[in-house]
Amino acid sequence: MRKHRKIVGRSYLYRVDDIIRIYDEHSRSGLSNREILRRHIWPKYHICEKTFYNIINASAEPRIIEGLKSINTQLSLF
Repeated sequence: MRKHRKIVGRSYLYRVDDIIRIYDEHSRSGLSNREILRRHIWPKYHICEKTFYNIINASAEPRIIEGLKSINTQLSLF
């Protein structure tokens, strides 16, 4: 049986990138994950705690890492 690779959309990659950026920015200040979610991520993205942890875990998957690299290295015309 062949395993299907799930296609990751650009909007999902941008959201993961921004949530990880916000999390990294505030995790060094000593706030708990729940407080970071409530104070800084929820007002912008309105995601639940389970979704937050899924995004944190997804950021370590190879297909997400490849997608984030391609977004950051993509050339623009202007």
